[in-house]
Amino acid sequence: MNTSSWDDFEQRVSSEESLHVDSVAIAWPLPSTQQLRLVERNANTLAAVAALEERRADIGEDDSPLMQELLRMDAKLTALVDIVNQLLVPSGDLPPRQSLRFNAIGAVLPAALVPEDQTSLLLRLRFDVCRSLPLELAARVERQFDDGRVFVVFASQGDVVGDAIERLVFRHHRRKVAEARHLTT
Repeated sequence: MNTSSWDDFEQRVSSEESLHVDSVAIAWPLPSTQQLRLVERNANTLAAVAALEERRADIGEDDSPLMQELLRMDAKLTALVDIVNQLLVPSGDLPPRQSLRFNAIGAVLPAALVPEDQTSLLLRLRFDVCRSLPLELAARVERQFDDGRVFVVFASQGDVVGDAIERLVFRHHRRKVAEARHLTT
C-alpha cells in the first residue's frame, strides 16, 4: 500500500455522498490517448455540473421584475435539464446509488464496485444535476478495509481537472455544513 496516497487523501477535504455509481475494468496504466480523452471529457462534465449547481444556488430573494424573469427562466432551464436527463438516461437505466467518499486524490467505495479479480477500474460517478454526463475516473485499488470498502487512487487528471474536482468537493462539503447548521438552528 502506498501510504502517501492514503495520507494525501485523508488530509484533503472530501465529499461523502450517495451517487449513482458503476465501474468497468480497465488496463493500467491507461494509454495516453485514452487518458487525454478522459481528461477532456471530465473537464467538460465538471464545468457542466458546476454551472448547473451554481445556477441553482445563486437565486436570491429579490422581488424586482428582472429577478422574477430570471427565476422563471431558471425554472424552465431546470425543467429542460431534467427532461434531457430522463431522455438520455432514464431512471431505470441508472446504476444503483452507492455511498462513497471522494476527492481529487481518490475514493473510498464499496468493494463490490471493483470488477472481480481486477485492481484497476474506470469509476463512473453520476451527479443528480446532470446524470447523463458521468465523471469517469481511472483508478487502481490501493487499500482494502476490513469493513468491505476499498481505497482507490485516481490516475493523474492534470491540474485543471484536479482543481475542478477539488472545487466540486468543496461546494458539496460547504452545502452539507450549511444544511447541518440550518438543522441545528
